Amino acid sequence: MNQKICLLILLATLLITSCSNRLQKSTAGYSFSHPSGTPDYSNLDHWAAHPYKKDPSDSIPLPLRKGYQADSSVDVFFIHPTTYTDTQRLLGWNAPIDNTELNTKTDYTTILFQASIFNEAGRVFSPRYRQANLSSYFPVSANDTIQALAAFMVAYEDVKAAFTYYLQHHNNGHPIIIASHSQGTTHAKRLLKEFFEGTALQKQLVAAYLVGIPLEPDYFTAIKPCITPYQTGCACSWRTYKEGYKPDYVLKEKFTAIVTNPLTWDEGMPAADRKMNKGGLLLNFNKLLKNVTNAKVNEGVLWTEKPHFFGSLFLKTKNYHVADLNFFYLSIRENAKQRVSAFRKK
Repeated sequence: MNQKICLLILLATLLITSCSNRLQKSTAGYSFSHPSGTPDYSNLDHWAAHPYKKDPSDSIPLPLRKGYQADSSVDVFFIHPTTYTDTQRLLGWNAPIDNTELNTKTDYTTILFQASIFNEAGRVFSPRYRQANLSSYFPVSANDTIQALAAFMVAYEDVKAAFTYYLQHHNNGHPIIIASHSQGTTHAKRLLKEFFEGTALQKQLVAAYLVGIPLEPDYFTAIKPCITPYQTGCACSWRTYKEGYKPDYVLKEKFTAIVTNPLTWDEGMPAADRKMNKGGLLLNFNKLLKNVTNAKVNEGVLWTEKPHFFGSLFLKTKNYHVADLNFFYLSIRENAKQRVSAFRKK
């Protein structure tokens, strides 16, 4: 991921932040301090989303509120993407978990617009963690590489600690959905390999939605790719670009990443017209946009045409990373419920 692409992602993220609604904002607590720096997951402040507090992941787009019924017998563990995008790394290589500005940004971008996708399929848990700075993905020197790897390790250890705490105190045998985006997927892949792959816990896995980071075809052995809409215990993955475009870092990959079409969920239907897209969610949380874009699997990536929404004329980027989940908001939401239903019938 080069700097130009990262800047485009940052600009898109800032746009969403500036336009997002203020649902739940008055009830969320951001002004807390934690002197030791190491997260304490018995403290609800250290969770961006948790069923024991009101937070932006509880928000439901207005068109979906009628008939909404959450499933409290299933758990969703969502690992959020990088929101620590300061190019100067003023907070260091890893973000603290008690930075008010950063936590507000996290909760009103990714937790509101992404984690909320899953709030009908199950109870949403999403830990705050000492995320690695965005620059960790493109080190410019040998020392940077060492620092970046160390930053990712710190971040993963927090995610691991949060998941361990969740298992010990909250899971109680519930089926589990793992969901993630971008840096969250970097950690989710490792978490699945360590906790689920070939273990007793794998029997509780409804599905994993590992989005925004490539999933190598041989990364897992026991966890198979999802190739049908109702398959369970499997992993979905995709990265979204404008049709005809593949960035240099994709062209240099020595593997063909696993790609799931998030409109069909069917290996036998690798392409879907935008009329199959029941609703994407972009700048206005309460407005679902039907037919916003199509989806077509193409050798390791997901291609879409230029999205259809007011103002898209000015959209010049060919990298749709920031909208990996939101282009397909309603489709993912419905699929998570489908897989839960199939899991119960096993």
